[in-house]
Amino acid sequence: MPERLIGHITHYFGKISVGIVKLTDELKVGDKIRIKGAHTDFTMTVKSMQIEHENIDVAKPGDEIGLKVDQKVREKDEVYLVTDS
Repeated sequence: MPERLIGHITHYFGKISVGIVKLTDELKVGDKIRIKGAHTDFTMTVKSMQIEHENIDVAKPGDEIGLKVDQKVREKDEVYLVTDS
């Protein structure tokens, strides 16, 4: 499946399994993403995102969002949007 880079991880909160993502492209709840780095490589569906502790459905380029993640992520891991086409 094709993928395009849409951001990178800037911080990770292990106790709550939330990664902070600096976006370069739009991201929506329900989108499928792949998080990839030196020690990270997994695909997940976005279930929830927050900006400043407020739940959002769509994030725009330039936003820094809190993203609930399925596995540990690390700073500088890249976030890709997985597309069906």
